[in-house]
Amino acid sequence: MLLALDTSTQYAGVALYEGAQVIGEAVWRTQNHHTVEVAPALQDLMNRCGVRTADLKAIGVALGPGSFTSLRIGLALAKGMALAAKIPLIGIPTFDILTAAQPVQNLPLVVALQAGRGRLAVGRYQPKGSHWESQSEPQVMSVDELAQSIETPTLVCGELNAAERVTLARKRRLVILASPASSLRRPSYLAELAWKRWRSNKLDDPIRLAPIYLSTAEGVTV
Repeated sequence: MLLALDTSTQYAGVALYEGAQVIGEAVWRTQNHHTVEVAPALQDLMNRCGVRTADLKAIGVALGPGSFTSLRIGLALAKGMALAAKIPLIGIPTFDILTAAQPVQNLPLVVALQAGRGRLAVGRYQPKGSHWESQSEPQVMSVDELAQSIETPTLVCGELNAAERVTLARKRRLVILASPASSLRRPSYLAELAWKRWRSNKLDDPIRLAPIYLSTAEGVTV
């Protein structure tokens, strides 16, 4: 049994995964209450699914980019559980969780996460065979800057509010917006990615594993 934990942004999620099936999953939007909500939500999911800590064989955790504080909370919880239970820990970049949910198409993919202060953390991918491959380092930009940067038909998914969707939709010949449902960051995809890493024995050091933070042009860390 693998536990997946994602606290990258205001959207938090936990999942229990057993290789052949998702045992349970919970996703919700928290008002920056990760400290008091995540651990109880995890325990509630485990109770409802009849899973004990002793049943866990590995933990997958989202590494970001995302909120500075929320990432630290999730990673601290995952590290504490992994060290206490003496089980492997696998860190997965948050952008990879979003891309895993998108069917591979013959066009570029942009994934976006809220970075605070009206900015987005943006990752760009290209199709390669049966998977998406990252094409550049993540960037921090406004939705207007993102819209201006798209010059060819591109699939866009991720955390976009109503106003941001309106802005991007104005470039309807170039921007193909994924639906809100397919843009939801589900921890079950994190679980699948972590499961593959675990089965391949590609593990992380719980002590050294660190969140992925981005810096703006002004030097602000997000």
